[in-house]
Amino acid sequence: MEVTDKMIDHLAHLARLEFNGDRKERIKSDLTKIIGFVDQLSTVDTEGVEPLIFMTDSINVLREDVQQDTITQAEALKNAPVHDSDYFKIPTVLKQ
Repeated sequence: MEVTDKMIDHLAHLARLEFNGDRKERIKSDLTKIIGFVDQLSTVDTEGVEPLIFMTDSINVLREDVQQDTITQAEALKNAPVHDSDYFKIPTVLKQ
């Protein structure tokens, strides 16, 4: 795959970046090296190798989801800097 100035300009536009002069040439050189490195994977013999779907053979090693009451509402509100009888109060985030 050939890395062209047009490709660099397109990638820069997508990433909302701007490359000029020497920086554009350095990015072009780096991208060419990266593509060349990844292209080496096509030379690897993968005949008979099963595709990797999961990283482990473990199946459903999740704990049982059990509800527990660990803290009361009053205890939760006790350390809040600002609260009313039922809720935490925070500064307004969205203005109408």
